[in-house]
Amino acid sequence: MAGNDWINSYLEAILDVDAGINDQKSSLLLRERGRFSPAQYFVEEVITGFDETDLHRSWVRASAIRNSEERNTRLENMCWRIWNLARKKKRIEGEEAQRNTKMHIERERARREATADMSEDLSEGEKGDTVGDLARVDSLRGRMRRVSSVDMMPNWASQNEEKKLYLVLISLHGLIRGENMELGRDSDTGGQVKYVVELARALGAMPGVYRVDLLTRQISAPDVDFTYSEPIEMIDPPNSDNPMNEIGESGGAYIIRIPFGPKDKYISKELLWPHIPEFVDGALSHIVQISKVLGKQIGSRDPLWPVAIHGHYADAGNSAALLSGALNVPMIFTGHSLGQDKLEQLLTQRRQSREEINATYKIMRRIEAEEISLDVSEVIITSTRQEIEEQWRLYDGFDPVLERKLRAQIKRNVSCYGRSMPRMVVIPPGMEFHHIIPHGDMDGEVGNEDSSETPDPSIWSEIMRFFSNPRKPMILALARPDPKKNLITLVKAFGECRQLRELANLTLIMGNRDAIDEMSTTNSSVLLSILKLIDKYDLYGLVAYPKHHKQSDVPEIYRLAAKTKGVFINPAFIEPFGLTLIEAAAYGLPIVATTNGGPVDIHRVLDNGVLVDPHNQQSIADALLKLVSDKQLWARCREHGLNNIHLFSWPEHCKAYLARVTSCKQRQPKWRRNNDIHTESESDAPGESLRDIHDLNLNLNISFDGEINEGIGSSNNASTCRENATDGKNQVNGTALTLSLDESMDKAESSKFSESRNEAIYVIAVDCDSTADILDITKTIIEAGRIDRNADSVSFILSTASTLSEINSLLNKGGLKPSDFLAFICNSGGEIYYPSPDSRENSSGSPYIVDSDYHSHMEYRWGKESLRNMLVRWATSINDKMEGKDGPVLSEDNSGSSHCYSFKVKNPALLPPFKELRRLMRIQALRCHAAYCQNGTRMNVIPILASRAQALRYLYVRWGINLSNVVVFVGECGDTDYEELLGGMHKTVILKEVCRDASKLHANRSYPLEHVLPTDHPYTVECERCNKGDIRASLGKLGFNKA
Repeated sequence: MAGNDWINSYLEAILDVDAGINDQKSSLLLRERGRFSPAQYFVEEVITGFDETDLHRSWVRASAIRNSEERNTRLENMCWRIWNLARKKKRIEGEEAQRNTKMHIERERARREATADMSEDLSEGEKGDTVGDLARVDSLRGRMRRVSSVDMMPNWASQNEEKKLYLVLISLHGLIRGENMELGRDSDTGGQVKYVVELARALGAMPGVYRVDLLTRQISAPDVDFTYSEPIEMIDPPNSDNPMNEIGESGGAYIIRIPFGPKDKYISKELLWPHIPEFVDGALSHIVQISKVLGKQIGSRDPLWPVAIHGHYADAGNSAALLSGALNVPMIFTGHSLGQDKLEQLLTQRRQSREEINATYKIMRRIEAEEISLDVSEVIITSTRQEIEEQWRLYDGFDPVLERKLRAQIKRNVSCYGRSMPRMVVIPPGMEFHHIIPHGDMDGEVGNEDSSETPDPSIWSEIMRFFSNPRKPMILALARPDPKKNLITLVKAFGECRQLRELANLTLIMGNRDAIDEMSTTNSSVLLSILKLIDKYDLYGLVAYPKHHKQSDVPEIYRLAAKTKGVFINPAFIEPFGLTLIEAAAYGLPIVATTNGGPVDIHRVLDNGVLVDPHNQQSIADALLKLVSDKQLWARCREHGLNNIHLFSWPEHCKAYLARVTSCKQRQPKWRRNNDIHTESESDAPGESLRDIHDLNLNLNISFDGEINEGIGSSNNASTCRENATDGKNQVNGTALTLSLDESMDKAESSKFSESRNEAIYVIAVDCDSTADILDITKTIIEAGRIDRNADSVSFILSTASTLSEINSLLNKGGLKPSDFLAFICNSGGEIYYPSPDSRENSSGSPYIVDSDYHSHMEYRWGKESLRNMLVRWATSINDKMEGKDGPVLSEDNSGSSHCYSFKVKNPALLPPFKELRRLMRIQALRCHAAYCQNGTRMNVIPILASRAQALRYLYVRWGINLSNVVVFVGECGDTDYEELLGGMHKTVILKEVCRDASKLHANRSYPLEHVLPTDHPYTVECERCNKGDIRASLGKLGFNKA
């Protein structure tokens, strides 16, 4: 355990003062405990199981004190700390045990309820179908045909040359560039950075792929290189001599850097969460514009939309989910490392409580982002089966048993009753091997060969200067000085094995450093421990630990190790995949690797080394000694690795990747139709490329006494609209809501979304439980917004949890007309309506136009009647628990619709926390977006891709509204979807003292609201009072009105 090599000296120090325990001056603690043994207590209660870095630092300071009395006092105080820490651990352990038991019971109950609707038994063949298709990797070597990069490309090219695929990859944190990657510079710039860049490079070179965009953060900080501030960077193809894939005008692979977050500051991934909406809006703008450009380049009338959006890590997964919903395209996700797994490891240490861990790592927000990724993703790509079986199964949104059942239902073409789960597939990361030439016979002097005039790489001399005998085989480890990498155990194993020291040298490539004092506390602690071990075992001349190396030096380091007939070792406690093992094998190095995680799968395929228990120091030493001493075994492992390494090539990876991506059910924006006669303007200015709103051809004539008339249309889309109308029947209360087609709406005099009439768009998204309050606020904002602007240069959108019927009653009560608004976002984002351009009212009442394309846009994974039944059962169970407390807590709201199931809440105080409902739906594999609304008096459940914030992005994609000209008015708090309305490219006005009582809805969250709310956002202002003067002043601060 890192940092614990000081234990012996610590125990010796305690034993040194043990004789004074019976002295009259002994502390109260020791006197009360009689024959108390601090050494035994320390070992039994504290050391076992985890690292005590803080105690280590305290001991270092105490050991430097020469005064024995003060030194002894410090040690006694440390005994108190040990006692308190041990007690705290036991408390945390008990709390987690209770929590895990409760979660297990709830999950088993939910699974039984979910499978009750799918009662058909699995066939024998289906019972053997394990999670993920690649369980067959057990015999992968014997059954996979060897296909090199050159062999497979002609066949793949002939099958896919006609395709024009556009792929979007997202990786937000760390420092990303195409060349000279600064891997190991910090904890955010590691293997994931290399993986995503190489994946983009390899995909960009695949036949059928027209363009790949890797979206990341633009960083202009003074402490990082200027290249990270470049908005676009083309990634060089892996083999520029390959003519098979002709790159178009804008084709190839690119790094696109989107500005978001604090300007001129490089921040860690834990601090990026409040700025995700800003990235999503910026990325959405880029994708929309480049899709139009690519569509023109390939000769299509329509944009070339992404075939998939692929998020890497939790923050990018959350972003990809929002982009997927806004664009209606499939989402792919790769977790790399998972928050639940990290939380479990930290809790196992029992050093920090869940709350303390969350405060440090924002871990619950990360886990929620991963749950959202499960909700939206069609495919989850993992590197190993271990990740599926031991890590993803920790999440509410994934259950291997239920996933297998759902897959069986799909194969049988049997209904899944609204339930869905992403497909888990194992696709190991790849490498490009065309430039790698493994050495032949390694015998001879390490250095420049006589037949070559090329000088040895400089990194060779930088390493060999450490060794007294550089000709000995080199044991190579390449990892950050992180406790989980287990380098301290490796050094101990090497130092305590005399035969190993005599036969081999040890090289530790531990990232880059200038001064140990400038490293993080954890990393510096590990490095100092290693240096002390080198001194303890007198390993000078046997261990190399260079301070610096470039990314381009890494291949040369592998070559040097292979030239000396060395071994590569990865002794990590757990390794999610182990890309360095593949890299080492490609250069002819046998491997020693941990038995925990991805190396098991890699070794099963390559068969080029030994797996060891990372906790067993002796087994590590034995494995290394076996490989460096047995030359025949070494040669056999080397040969196996080189013969099988092609299975991990990038072309192989991309073939499997593209097969999965293209097999997804393709979804694209629904409003583009082949019979559109609309032609876009050459200009990309917002509004100039918009279709006429009346091309919706769908007029909803509502009579607000509950009756709605149905007409018959003759347009080409009539059948589609009629299907939407059928789906639009209100299943909640049995009242039929049908839509009427109106042929008279073919043309319109002008679009309400034209640029001339939308210089500013004010979105009223204030959440109040009182109709009078929302009406007063709405009228005040409208009046304030029109004072300094022409009526035609400002428009308003009402965004609310209310139904259209309630909105209509509100407008009538306040003397407002539907035509005063540009659009209505109803039911918490479940529906979008527009006012009819025809101001004449018919006998049915006020006419509105429903955006039926938005319905189809949001249809993805909507559980419909099965979801409603589950909600009814849940509401019934809540009411049964609260029986006798003045009536039912929850009751169905008759005003619901086909895309919003609504429930009235009689007593919000008795309503379970919002996170419990969300968790229940995920366990049941029902994907939806729930919100507690109107100060807790209503609950709306809408499709997973729908929300008020997403409705705004939909309007941007469809109509081209300029988000920078949008101002969203919100209260000081609001519904449980409140956080989604803040941040982004739009402007925000927060009305102080408005909706403050709604804060109780956010009291029992899985993560604090402040973890996701942007502070000091340049596009956000606070309005002290909700009156016309203060609102005008706030708009003036945002540059919209004269203050």
